[in-house]
Amino acid sequence: MEEPEIQWMKDGVPVQSADQMYIPEDEDHWISFLSLKNVERPDAGKYWCEAEDRGMKAVSENIWIMVEGVPYFTMEPKDLAVLPNTPFNITCAAVGPPEPLTILWLVGGSTTVKNPDSSPSVLFMPGIRQTTYFSCEAHNSKGVSSSRAAVVHVKGLPHPPSNVIVNKVTRTTAAVTWRPGFHNYSAFLSCTMQVLVLHDTYDVFSLHINVPPYAANLEELKPLTNHSVRLQCSNEVGPSAFTDWVSFQTLESVPTIAPQNVHVTRTESGLMLEWEEIAPGLQNYTVLGYKVQWEQENVTQGEVFVQGNQANLTVWDPQKDLTVHVCMANSAGCGPWSDFLLVASTEEPDRQRNPHTRMSWVPLVLGILTALVTVVAMTLIFLRKRRKETRFGHMFGSMLGRGGPVIQFTAARSFNRRGTEMLEATLDSVGISDELKSKLTDVLVQQQQFTLGRTLGKGEFGSVREAQLKMEDGSLQKVAVKMLKTEIFCSSDIEEFLREAAFMKEFDHPNVCKLIGVSLKSRTKGRLPVPMVILPFMKHGDLHTFLLMSRIGEEPITLPIQTLIRFMIDICSGMEYLSSKNFIHRDLATRNCMLHEDMTVCVADFGLSKKIYSGDYYRQGCASKLPVKWLALESLADNVYTVYSDVWAFGVTLWEIVTLGQTPYAGIENSEIYSYLVAGNRLKQPPDCLDELYEMMCQCWITEPKRRPCFTDLKRRLEAILGRLSLLSESQDPLYVNLGETCGAAAAADSILHSGFDNDCRMDFSQTCSAAAVSSDYRYIVNPGCLRDANEWPPSAQTPEARGLLNEDEDDEEEIQEARVVINL
Repeated sequence: MEEPEIQWMKDGVPVQSADQMYIPEDEDHWISFLSLKNVERPDAGKYWCEAEDRGMKAVSENIWIMVEGVPYFTMEPKDLAVLPNTPFNITCAAVGPPEPLTILWLVGGSTTVKNPDSSPSVLFMPGIRQTTYFSCEAHNSKGVSSSRAAVVHVKGLPHPPSNVIVNKVTRTTAAVTWRPGFHNYSAFLSCTMQVLVLHDTYDVFSLHINVPPYAANLEELKPLTNHSVRLQCSNEVGPSAFTDWVSFQTLESVPTIAPQNVHVTRTESGLMLEWEEIAPGLQNYTVLGYKVQWEQENVTQGEVFVQGNQANLTVWDPQKDLTVHVCMANSAGCGPWSDFLLVASTEEPDRQRNPHTRMSWVPLVLGILTALVTVVAMTLIFLRKRRKETRFGHMFGSMLGRGGPVIQFTAARSFNRRGTEMLEATLDSVGISDELKSKLTDVLVQQQQFTLGRTLGKGEFGSVREAQLKMEDGSLQKVAVKMLKTEIFCSSDIEEFLREAAFMKEFDHPNVCKLIGVSLKSRTKGRLPVPMVILPFMKHGDLHTFLLMSRIGEEPITLPIQTLIRFMIDICSGMEYLSSKNFIHRDLATRNCMLHEDMTVCVADFGLSKKIYSGDYYRQGCASKLPVKWLALESLADNVYTVYSDVWAFGVTLWEIVTLGQTPYAGIENSEIYSYLVAGNRLKQPPDCLDELYEMMCQCWITEPKRRPCFTDLKRRLEAILGRLSLLSESQDPLYVNLGETCGAAAAADSILHSGFDNDCRMDFSQTCSAAAVSSDYRYIVNPGCLRDANEWPPSAQTPEARGLLNEDEDDEEEIQEARVVINL
């Protein structure tokens, strides 16, 4: 007899536990044991065991395990925002066992506001006047559990807008943008703009603007007129105060009147042209002068600009008819021209007549016909020559005679680069589904549409290069192209890469780096194309480098706390948007946050290129790299990534911003991080860090993922902190850093980036620049045993102008092929 297969079951699912054993009593008697250590609530349920031998199954009776302990909350109080003195409810619920249990409400952490109640408990409040904290306690025979403290804010009048800017001013239009003030826990409903027109009288009109966006276009304005605007925004409580007046002046319009009564008088030195001068103040513009233009035989012979109403014409051929006309000019341009005045070529001094159509079409027609005949003749000559080249076989056949072999030969221009034939990379050649092809219509960019430039950075899995992308209107846009290495792909990887790109193309948020497109680099026949990611070019670089520059650069600066919190809010807004799209970043850190020209932050490098690298990119082991100091506990332990693990990384990112780019867990080896966190340790509170900020970080690092706050809650709390700090004038909170065009050379950056980094994060700044959306692959933490010293890196990885996409072997091959081109005719 063979031993049977014995399996323990829990609630109908096989128990996956190593603590199972069975003991054979005799040849047909076995005893099976299941050991549960460190019992927790999920271990409660119905258990039984099943034994199977040669197709026969025996099932045991059921047993129930009930796990008793302190109450467990199924619903905790949630944060609210209410109108002052307005009733509201707040709910708390918990379960045992053991039962029964009671709920006790606390306000401000100490005061009991309701007698003990059963679960679920609903607390009714008649209203509050100021921000209040509510929590509840659940009691049973095993002990007491305390819920989270919910913050109930009192809605108030919003703060007035700030940073009102008037730009794109024309003669009749202007664009106004502003930044909303603190909404005081009630969303903005609309904004009101008052426009003051300072002309002959003071006219004021108002505009009602729906927000967002916080921008408006003013139209039908008076040219060359002073205007002023001010704004207020309203929420459900009421309107804010008005901002200060912001003044601007519309541009001048071109004149609308043409000079009248233009006449010519012959003089000894030439022709004197005169016209009636336009009365000053007749129109709403200033006259700078008059422009006179004269033509002979439909060709402009000269042009002169004069201040008065006379012009002396000397450079002209008196043997030919002359036509002249005049226009009035101001700072906006030239107004309408006067009618043409014809001066005949006869000797009569004062003969003048209106111009008539003197254009002869005969020369033009003859020129066109000549050009067409020339083009046709050249085409026939070329075709005749080409036909001779391609019909050698027929000529040989006629010479060999009937019955002999005929050589059919076609001469084709070709070249041999000592390699196999290049196969054009198309969606058909990759072999993806038709459904995915239809989604990639706006995502795939042909390789011919952009020109690659210098290498901005190079890492383990590829490189980032500057490029010029040709747009549909013919203009060129500077972009960054992330190019992946060539030896790590299969067709399924490329299809997954393109599917991810089709999804991310739809991202549209000011705090998320927008994907411009993807491209496929052609390779030799029989080899899959190389994927390339096209991203916006960020000349101010990544947030991590910026924070380091502010702290240990050649010219350190002090960043106000309001600026740092705005960075945090921008990142949180981007992550809130990604999480709303059910997208997990998996590598959130300041190094992967880029700075726009206006110093707003956008989240970048969110998984597209990393997904194609390899399936084990985030697994622990010597063959892979891990940003372990940013990973949540569940990601380190079980390779699990959720929006809650992104929240953990966001907490570490907040710590980086507060410390101005310091390395987290300094002095702790990467291999020790997991044990350090499991023991309950976390990052320490930095000096001068607000208690509210550090409390927020600690909540992001809670061991149980679902107990961590969501990005929406984090953003609201950060905005509340910024609102309380808004007493400081915005004019005292600028960024006195002119990054300019220092990307590439970056002498100041070198002094920062080569000073005092530990080996926790291998950062090769000799190859990168803080100016583009450069991949941070080479910055990831290498697991112990895989670290290499700087002198152990291959020479190609230390060259500022790295070779880009190809491996060293392929680079050498490509260089040889470029150097030796054989033309076989």
